[in-house]
Amino acid sequence: MPSRDQMAEIGEHGDIEEVNEAQGLEGDRSSLKSTMERNVKTQPDGPVKEKKLGMMKQFRESIKRVGERSPLASNSKESKDKSNSEQGGHGIDPEVTSPTHQLPHPPSPCLSAGSPMASPLKGLGGSFQRKEGGESAEDSLQKKHTRTRSDPLAIGDSLLKKGASIRRSLRLVGNKKDKTLKQEQLQPVTEITVDEKRERENERVEIKESYILPEIPLTPVSVMQINKLIGMEVLEEAYLNLLSLCQEFQREREECTEEASSMELAKKEKDIRLLYNALRDKVKEIVRDSNSFPSRNKDLLVHVARVIQEEEKREAEPGGVVGPGGWRGAWREAVSEGVQATLKSVHLDRPEQNASWLAIHLGMLGKAIVEDLKKVKGELQGSYPPSFNVFSTYVSCYHGAVSQHLKRLQQQVTDLKDYYSLLDWIINHYESEKIMSSPSLRPEMEAENIGLSLEEGFLDQLKGKYCMRAKEDMRASLDKILELENEDMWIKKQAPETDDEHFFNSDIHMDIWTKVKSNAVNSKRIDVNLEMRVVCSCLEELQQFPKRFETEFRYCCNSMENPSLWADYQITYINSFKALKEHMEGYRESCPTQVDHLSREVDGLVHRLVQGLEDQFKNDVRPYLRRMMTRKWLSTDEDFQQLLSRTEKLSQRCSQMRHPYVQMFVSSLHYYVVKEYVSQLMKNNYSCKNRKHDKAATKMRVQWNELNDLFEEMKTTHDWLHPVGDHLSNIIGEKNKRNIKNHLKHLVADYPDISKKHLSAVLYFRGLVRGREKRTANLQA
Repeated sequence: MPSRDQMAEIGEHGDIEEVNEAQGLEGDRSSLKSTMERNVKTQPDGPVKEKKLGMMKQFRESIKRVGERSPLASNSKESKDKSNSEQGGHGIDPEVTSPTHQLPHPPSPCLSAGSPMASPLKGLGGSFQRKEGGESAEDSLQKKHTRTRSDPLAIGDSLLKKGASIRRSLRLVGNKKDKTLKQEQLQPVTEITVDEKRERENERVEIKESYILPEIPLTPVSVMQINKLIGMEVLEEAYLNLLSLCQEFQREREECTEEASSMELAKKEKDIRLLYNALRDKVKEIVRDSNSFPSRNKDLLVHVARVIQEEEKREAEPGGVVGPGGWRGAWREAVSEGVQATLKSVHLDRPEQNASWLAIHLGMLGKAIVEDLKKVKGELQGSYPPSFNVFSTYVSCYHGAVSQHLKRLQQQVTDLKDYYSLLDWIINHYESEKIMSSPSLRPEMEAENIGLSLEEGFLDQLKGKYCMRAKEDMRASLDKILELENEDMWIKKQAPETDDEHFFNSDIHMDIWTKVKSNAVNSKRIDVNLEMRVVCSCLEELQQFPKRFETEFRYCCNSMENPSLWADYQITYINSFKALKEHMEGYRESCPTQVDHLSREVDGLVHRLVQGLEDQFKNDVRPYLRRMMTRKWLSTDEDFQQLLSRTEKLSQRCSQMRHPYVQMFVSSLHYYVVKEYVSQLMKNNYSCKNRKHDKAATKMRVQWNELNDLFEEMKTTHDWLHPVGDHLSNIIGEKNKRNIKNHLKHLVADYPDISKKHLSAVLYFRGLVRGREKRTANLQA
């Protein structure tokens, strides 16, 4: 039994195949083929005349069954009525021309191949075509349909002739000529792979730039019917009738002579414009929704493109121009509206619903853009001629729509992280392989501009707001640091912790440095210049922090009853702000002015903290130093031991203070102790008599050595103070007055700023000044 393809090959030039091709009835063709096969198999060996009569009878019955099942058969009567009504001049009945009567069950809203208004010579992809002169292909085919429906016997005779050819091809008549004919007609059947089928489909949907408009009907259907066709998206038939209506209007306007006719023409002109508006709105609706339902609108877009192309040629006619930019502008506007609808469909939480609302939305937005452009690349652009530049148009519309969408989003942004998400998406994600440079959009995207169409100054404005917000966020973080320090340390009187190097440590400097560093790192991902601006903004806010911290610290801790804990806190914050200053030095190259100001503020705070420690120590040891070089001092070591004990405690604390402030602090205290110790000798409060100067000299030497050793252990830098005690001890303990004079010379040589008053006081303590000299010394004192 021959296959369907072989049967189609055999009947390529016959009436059967012509009827089937015009009607598009695959099922009826199968039925007809099966009837022929039964006739061939059951053919008797009788006379040839009986064979022909039997064949003709069965073919007639088959044709009747085909006509009953064909939707074109039901239109036969309607076609005759339509022809009669046209001849009678009564116009066109809307019910007759309705697509719902022509096709009881249309597969889609678009014009089908069986519609009377469809072009029978429609090219690949459904483009408009027309025969080059004379009788149109549509009229020719219409006549053939009429002949087929009105005279089935004629078809039967034709089929009888074709049946003989079929029998010869099936070797039912075994002559050599028939064998040769069969070998020439039958072609080998090859299996079509899926890839080949897909390639053929792609070839079929390719739309060419040029087209031929189908023949415009001489008499249009009613305005209501055209409007109905537009609403049903039967664009080709609706547009051809609209053009016919325009031509009719032109003819009537040229022939218009009476006032009543003028009114009718004005009404018809209004109807034409309303129909054009309806057509424009329907075209925009189809284009706007085309990416949401690409498969449904695929054929419609072909008609849309042809309507736009035709209207661009007819701009001077009524309704030919639709606003600025014409029909092509309206098409682009519809594309833009569809793109905007896609963006609006992306889920967006409110900031109070989700802390990461913007980052999540932007991630989903990028995916939606890529998926939409993939549909445009793979499906939509194949429905348009090349001049429409479909992919480029969609990309351009996305640039503009996304820019406006981001502008609206920016109005809702208040947090620093959301400003960062917005800037990061614009600068690092939109043009990357995640979105516009996605491999799935190549090679079309390689020729496109992938940058957003942002308004001038929008990005700079956004960066400025980001810097301002970073500064505000920095201030809020510093306030939080002070609050936590007060709650965790000062209120609870918590002893400070020590680090791995056994220095007092606070996390303040790390919290501040981490905040600045994170802002710098995030900003650098966006823009190097933005990093510098953000760091400078943070440092400007940080400049005010040392004074704010000092105010809060003194307010909370000045009344602290434990002076030792107070001293530990001061040492801790000296270390912390010293570390903070070192961290910020890393930004000197990018923000030198801000770093200098901050360094001065930190140095001022550290100096005041060190001064506070010094004042605390001085107030602590001052009572004991005042009792040096007195009768009680000579008889007991109690006051000196108190001085020594407090100095040793201070030495232990200084071991937990970082360089270089510990050396400055120790040296300052060393100078203070030596000065106060020696100054007591200069006050003329006591004079050694009865050989007590030996005891005083010995005691002074011992105490002086202990103080020297202690401050040496504390790593003082004022080692030039060590000899003064030895000089004084030598003078006080010397018995020979001439040698005393030599010791005085050594004292003056090492300390040239010592005065005669000071020398007189030393000699008085030694017991060598009496009477008038004593009174003079007292007056000078």
